[in-house]
Amino acid sequence: MNDRLAKSDWIDHGLRTLAERGPNALKIGAMAEGLNVSRGSFYWHFRDVADFRTQLLQHWRDWTTQRVIRELEADLDEPDRLKSLVSSAFAGEPGNGRSIRSLDKAVRAWAIDSDEVAAVVASVDADRVAYIARLLVESGVESEKAAYRASFLYWAYLGQPIAMNPDFSSATSTAIADICELFRR
Repeated sequence: MNDRLAKSDWIDHGLRTLAERGPNALKIGAMAEGLNVSRGSFYWHFRDVADFRTQLLQHWRDWTTQRVIRELEADLDEPDRLKSLVSSAFAGEPGNGRSIRSLDKAVRAWAIDSDEVAAVVASVDADRVAYIARLLVESGVESEKAAYRASFLYWAYLGQPIAMNPDFSSATSTAIADICELFRR
């Protein structure tokens, strides 16, 4: 066995496990076996399962929300941020093994049975809607209207994956541009 894993290895494995098999699969023994290490490796990095789950949720929050915002802010000028965000949200994601959508789905399912997880999800939702509203204000929408429009866009994002018709699973770049125009001014 190889006990020399970094904390990030456990977190990454935990996120993959969560996305693929749900929160009930976040068992120390099974995860250690999947990483080919002893349970001691887990306890080297985390106090207990609760600590691991807290850090797992924090990493999910950062990877699916804060990282996305940081990248948009660093890479794009104001007029392009909204279009890029909407495009990445509705055009579908590349299969990178740890997509935002699959993690969101798993964390939201977990939140149904956990008040602590539900509080984290609610906070992430508030951060995301606030950021979308800020982008809308930057594009010329009044603050009050921006809040409603941001909520509407976010609801659409959350609902898109449950559409059963595959024609609604993604949008073309032309459709994205048109949708973005609906939310300006």
